Amino acid sequence: MPYDETLAQRVEQVLSQQPGIVSRKMFGGLAFMLNGNMSVGILRDQLMVRIGPDGYEDALSLPHCRPMDFTGRPMRGFVMVDPEGIADDAALNEWVQRGVSFASTLPAK
Repeated sequence: MPYDETLAQRVEQVLSQQPGIVSRKMFGGLAFMLNGNMSVGILRDQLMVRIGPDGYEDALSLPHCRPMDFTGRPMRGFVMVDPEGIADDAALNEWVQRGVSFASTLPAK
């Protein structure tokens, strides 16, 4: 399952000033880890965002957002954002920052 390399470059640009970020291939895509914890990732042309259980329902109410479910069972605390929801840089930045904000609350691995 290849990932969109253009989207990966856009995410890397957003994260370029964020210390502690490492990219790693996982889930058949590309994940961006903050101090060892996943913050955002890319599957095909979609953005995977780790927002945590407290922000889950609010995120799902936003356009172009749905539960992350590629195993037949949704992963609570993770959402997928369709390409339309991250088409412009401001929207992508907002979603990436959501993932970074949650990952920064977790202990480093």
